[in-house]
This record gives sequence, structure tokens and C-alpha cells, in this order.
Amino acid sequence: MNLKILKLLEKNARMDIEDIATVAELTPDEVKREIREMEKDGIIRGYKCVIDWEKVNTGAVSAIIELKVTPKAGLGFDEVAERIAKYSEVESVWLASGACDLTVVVTGRSFEEVSSFVARQLAVIDSVTSTKTQFIMRRYKEFGVELNDGEEDGRGRISL
Repeated sequence: MNLKILKLLEKNARMDIEDIATVAELTPDEVKREIREMEKDGIIRGYKCVIDWEKVNTGAVSAIIELKVTPKAGLGFDEVAERIAKYSEVESVWLASGACDLTVVVTGRSFEEVSSFVARQLAVIDSVTSTKTQFIMRRYKEFGVELNDGEEDGRGRISL
């Protein structure tokens, strides 16, 4: 496993093999072999394109849902987290420390659709004891990529 290659691909999954080889001080064939091995071992799980959906203007709505969960004996939080991860509306599921146990990122076509998903799918799971929904109003940075291109956010500046 080569951490240099992983960091380069994480920053830009489309980086040329020759450029990766130069930075990692390897031959292009060594880089290809390392990447194939990391894919086979499940270290590299996929490649993702970061899209600024606000510019596409699909009207999609995302929310962060914090869940309090009663863990199951012998299984902990895994069973409920894996169940939640199977929903197509769910982008991410994390076990978190602090006030909530699981943090879930959900996307839907509207506020109503996301609200309905939380009420009808997440809140009714036996081990879920409470939910807290925070709708995402604007994205500034995602997966290490800045999205605002230096644009103002529409609010006036405050000086004290």
C-alpha cells in the first residue's frame, strides 16, 4: 500500500499515471500495479466526481440526520447502521461520538420527501430512540473541494 498514491488519488482521481509516478518516485507500471492491488484489497473502494449540484439546479435537498440509537447486545450499532446504509436516499452513515450515535446524510427531491423519509423509514426503526434533522442550506466545501469559487453568500458583512 502506497500512501502517496492514495493521497494523490483522493485529491484528484483523474490524475495521470505518469504524474502520480513522478510524485511517488515510482515507474508508471509500479503505480498501475499498486492501484490494482489496492482496488483488489478493498482499500480503494471507488472513484467519485464532486459536483456542485447548486449550479445544476436540480432542486435536490440534503439533510444531516442525527440519530440516538439503543445498541443491540453483541452487535452494537452495526446492525442498524448497515440497515440504514441500504436505503437509496442515504449518502453516508457514520458512528459518531457526542450527543448522537449515528449521523446520516440523506438526499431527496424536496424538504417534504426528506422529512417523510425520516418519519417513515428512520424514526420507526426499533432501536432508534430519537432523530434530529438539519437541512443543508448551502455547501461550501465537499470532499476537499471548495465549491463557492469566491462567490459571496448573499449575507451582508458584519463589523464590530
